[in-house]
Amino acid sequence: MSQPTWLLTGGAGYIGSHTVRAFQAAGIPVVVLDDLSTGFRAFVPDDVPFVHGSITEPADVRQALDLGVTGIVHLGGFKYAGVSVDQPLHCYHQNVTGMQVLLEATLERGIDRFVFSSSSSVYGTPDVEVVGEDAETSRPESPYGESKLISEWLLRNVGTTRPAFRHTSLRYFNVVGSGPPELADHSPHNLFPRILKALTSGERPTVFGTDYPTRDGTCIRDYVHVVDLADAHVMAAARLDAGEPCQTAYNIGRGEGTSVLEIMDAMRAATGIAFEPELLPRRPGDPTRIIGSTARLEQDFGWRATRDVQEMASSAWAAWQHQLATHGGPPGA
Repeated sequence: MSQPTWLLTGGAGYIGSHTVRAFQAAGIPVVVLDDLSTGFRAFVPDDVPFVHGSITEPADVRQALDLGVTGIVHLGGFKYAGVSVDQPLHCYHQNVTGMQVLLEATLERGIDRFVFSSSSSVYGTPDVEVVGEDAETSRPESPYGESKLISEWLLRNVGTTRPAFRHTSLRYFNVVGSGPPELADHSPHNLFPRILKALTSGERPTVFGTDYPTRDGTCIRDYVHVVDLADAHVMAAARLDAGEPCQTAYNIGRGEGTSVLEIMDAMRAATGIAFEPELLPRRPGDPTRIIGSTARLEQDFGWRATRDVQEMASSAWAAWQHQLATHGGPPGA
C-alpha cells in the first residue's frame, strides 16, 4: 500500500503553512492547493507539490487530488468574521460552495478521510463560561460562523450517506503566534498583525469595544499558538489513516480566556514598546466571550496546548521583525 498523502487546501496561508511543516516533520507527504488570495507562494516549501487554484473550481480541485491524494485537510476559504457581515455572499461562496465542490471531487475519487478547519464562531456567544463541543450551535453571530456550521453539516451528511467516509471538524479558537520566523501572520483583520503593524508604523493599536460585560470591558477570547494547532491536525490525520475513531468535532484552544487589553499587555512585554491603544466602538459580529473546553481532544488525542500567551506574543513579534527585515513587509509586497 502506498504511503498516505494529504491535500492541504489553503496550505500557503498562515495556518496552512504551519500545518504543512507539521506534516513534513511527521514524515507525511502533502500536496497544497491555494489560490494565493491571502497566502504566499513563498510559504510553501519547494519540495511540496503546489497547485495554484481555487477550492470553488472543480478542475483545480481535481488537478490537486490527482497527485496521489488519499486524505484532505481543508483549511482554505474566507475567514474574517467581521468582514463577512458586509460581504456575506462572498463568504458563502468561498466557504459553502468551496466545501461542496471539494466534497463532490472527494467522493468521485473515493477519498475517505477528511479533516475540516472549522471555527469556534459556530457557537456565537455561548451562555456558559467554557463551551464544549455539544453546546448549542444555532446562534452564530456572523455569516462566517454560519458558513462554517453549514460546512460541518455538509460533512456530517456525507458521512451519514457514506459510512466509509471518516471525518472530523477542528473548531479553532483564536490562532496566533509563529513557529519558523518566515511564517508571520499578515492578515489585516487579525488582532496580532494589526497590533504589530501599528507599532512598527508608529501608530496606536486599536481596540474595538470597551463596554462588553467582561472583567475589563473588552472581548475575551481563547488564544492558541499556531504550532500547537498544526500538531493537532497531524494527530487527527494520523488517527484517520490508522482507522482509529474520531468524534465529529473537537475544540482547539487552551481552555482559558484572555481579554484584548491583556493581549496589549503581552505585546508591550514582547516588543518593549510602551503604548496606549486607541479605544473604538464595537465591531458587528464580535461575540463578547468565547472559551473552549479541550477535554475531548485531550482524552482522544492526548493533545494539549503547551505555549502560553506571552510565547504567542513573543513569537509573533520575532516573525514580524523577520519579515520586515527580509521583505520590508509580507512576501511579494
